[in-house]
Amino acid sequence: MKRNKLMILLGAGMLLVSSCGKEFLQKLPQGQLSEPQVGNKDGVEGALVGAYSILNGNVSGTWGNYSSAPSQWLFGEVASDNAHKGSFLDDQSPMNMIEAYNVISTNDNLSQMWQVYFEGVMRCNNTLRLLANDQASTKEITAERALQIQAECKMLRAHYYFMLWRVFRNVPIITEDISTEDAQTVKNDKDVLPLIEEDLKFAVANLPATKINNEFGRMDKNAAKAYLGKLYLYQKKYGDALGLFKEVMAGKDIVGMPFWNNFDVTTENGPEVVMVSKHAINSNGSADNANVGDMLGGLYGSSPVGCCGFYQPTIDLVNAYKVDAKGLPLLDDSYRTNPYLSDKGVAANATYTLNVKLRFDPRLDYTVGRRGVEYLDYGIMPGNGWIRDANYAGPFVGIKTMIPRSQFPTQAAPGENYLTGLDVNIIRLADVWLMAAECEVELGNLAGAMKYVNDIRKRAANLEPKKTATGVNAADYDVKPYTSFPSPDYARKAVRFERRLELAMEGHRFYDLVRWGIAKQTIEAYSAFEGQHLSSYLNLKFDPADEYYPIPQAEIDRSNGALTQKK
Repeated sequence: MKRNKLMILLGAGMLLVSSCGKEFLQKLPQGQLSEPQVGNKDGVEGALVGAYSILNGNVSGTWGNYSSAPSQWLFGEVASDNAHKGSFLDDQSPMNMIEAYNVISTNDNLSQMWQVYFEGVMRCNNTLRLLANDQASTKEITAERALQIQAECKMLRAHYYFMLWRVFRNVPIITEDISTEDAQTVKNDKDVLPLIEEDLKFAVANLPATKINNEFGRMDKNAAKAYLGKLYLYQKKYGDALGLFKEVMAGKDIVGMPFWNNFDVTTENGPEVVMVSKHAINSNGSADNANVGDMLGGLYGSSPVGCCGFYQPTIDLVNAYKVDAKGLPLLDDSYRTNPYLSDKGVAANATYTLNVKLRFDPRLDYTVGRRGVEYLDYGIMPGNGWIRDANYAGPFVGIKTMIPRSQFPTQAAPGENYLTGLDVNIIRLADVWLMAAECEVELGNLAGAMKYVNDIRKRAANLEPKKTATGVNAADYDVKPYTSFPSPDYARKAVRFERRLELAMEGHRFYDLVRWGIAKQTIEAYSAFEGQHLSSYLNLKFDPADEYYPIPQAEIDRSNGALTQKK
């Protein structure tokens, strides 16, 4: 169910604390809360958990939370050269506008993103008000805990505003000092980045070094440092960003952290977690707290999942995993020469032989499902049998959002295997490593940048090869470290390419292209290639105005003129 208002009343969607782990986000039935519930210590803590709950992009229900997903698969990947909307042309057709860069202000995906993340902002503000009332009167909450709650709220608010800023840019600034009624008339004529920076600095100063109550979903000092560094990176403040990234990375060995642990429910609470959206199937089987945002990526047809056929990797992304004779990426885009197309154009009942001699980075088969290659514990991926319309969106499927069949009984909603308890990393350590590498390039330390990139590549080399039905490796897998970054331009390309390979299908790509200033050239070159093989993606045109999206028209109408369209 979608909200029809931007602002929420105090207590709307309020949650109370349950047990630790994922279940600390378990929702109770929503309804009116009594004054004691919101006016005491438990009420403040419950309001804080309510603010956390928006991390999964969901206010209520399961269907319809696609554009607000913490993975940002729609705005961050489908809008880039990494992924197609998938399914078939007429399914969720407003998403086609995002993929084709012709979005209008009445697109329902914009409204969903706006409403959910502003509800997150308002829940943070409401919690801060409740906390202030407690500290001004009964002081049930200790001064130490009060500072932590403030820091948790402010970091959450910074995150919600950062997500809104990346998509819309021009958003109204609403803090706890503005009443719910006045919030509806706040103009969107000020830059929100200073508030985000202020909130993150407060979080860095006042969050503990370890997770509160050992709950992995909680904010901590490292998460705040990484996020503040990310904000500085977007602003090209490379020195400030690098210092924070180094503090987050200190004493950690990314090479020894298994890549796949980030995408396995049984190992997701590992050392690579920096900031995460926690998900869980509730004890009663409900999925409000599950990974509802990624549900459309569930495999279609004869697959064990049975729905829904969206979010398919592009042909371009798959070919980007090719390596040369030295085990290095093809940074000159020659990976598009003689492209690998899997079984595109091959009838489902026709004989298909996988070419196992192709040289690929092994991360390909931990990011993409392709015909003839084992897929989790589902067996060998059969091709079109798991795809709705391969002629429309291609022959590939995603992996990172799926869980093994063996985990369905405990980690999927009953009868809905596309609703899972798999967490979504908002920031993971490899992301920090590569952001640090980017800073080193821009600060002139090419050796330092190469070291960070090679750490990620050395870890990738540890991936166990994927197999075919006959038990042989599904490709000539190879990934080797760089031996030199001969120039800043080469180093810059290497770092950017590595971000694509490592973080593909995790919601970063479009935003990276925009902040690098190369979205137009990258997307139009991709379109020229992809369109040769899938006609729906030929002749895409990207303009500077497409770097962010129009404010939903319904919100402008509702504001009685306070909000204005900037594009």
